[in-house]
Amino acid sequence: MVLESTYGDRSHPVASTALRDAVLRATARGGSVLIPAFAVDRTELVLLEIGRLMGSGQIPDLPVLVDSPMALAALGVYRRALHHAGQPQDFGIPHLRAVSQAADSMALNRPSKPVIVVSASGMATGGRVVHHLAAQLPDPRNVVVLTGYQAEGTRGRSLAEGARAVKIQGRYVPVNAEIVLDDSFSAHADAEEMLTWLSRAPRPPHTVFVVHGEAAPAGRLAHRIQDELGWTAVVPRYGERVLID
Repeated sequence: MVLESTYGDRSHPVASTALRDAVLRATARGGSVLIPAFAVDRTELVLLEIGRLMGSGQIPDLPVLVDSPMALAALGVYRRALHHAGQPQDFGIPHLRAVSQAADSMALNRPSKPVIVVSASGMATGGRVVHHLAAQLPDPRNVVVLTGYQAEGTRGRSLAEGARAVKIQGRYVPVNAEIVLDDSFSAHADAEEMLTWLSRAPRPPHTVFVVHGEAAPAGRLAHRIQDELGWTAVVPRYGERVLID
């Protein structure tokens, strides 16, 4: 069995108010909220949560702008599905706007009033979100909400770990904006969910190969599989070869 371990050493929060609180703090300061989000699936989950928060009156009805060509293409698929299901296609967001033109995207760098911008990529490694970060990170009124896991070596990881400056397009940009990490959007199972799923296997596998995770989470999950389930679990080395019977 091959098992991922992105969150092999932690549990997701049962309910998170991180996004709600971030929006409220930013708007109180007159700032905006920038949400780096993967174009497929993550953007739609973020929009659904924003719509839920607006519909329940927990955050104000701010303009919400989706700025990613790939995300907009994926959004069209979701909207068609919602249409066929008889559901609202605006995700419950009164002022949802698609930003397709590059010139309109650049205009979002310094919005004249508080807005929420959802833009790819989710780890801030490329895409339109990069020039938004360059413009908005220096302003302490703004909030950047990181939605989910940020891999080592990415700009998102540097922000999540408290970097005071990040390099963007050859120049260092000061990080004065508030940085918030909201793990509740992750599609990866946490440690408890993976162990629960494993425990329901009809029979133990010969070996569990724990992959797709950093060293500490992968090692911790392998140890828990061994201790709690009594199975053989290993974290294979890069390039290692094993026999599969």
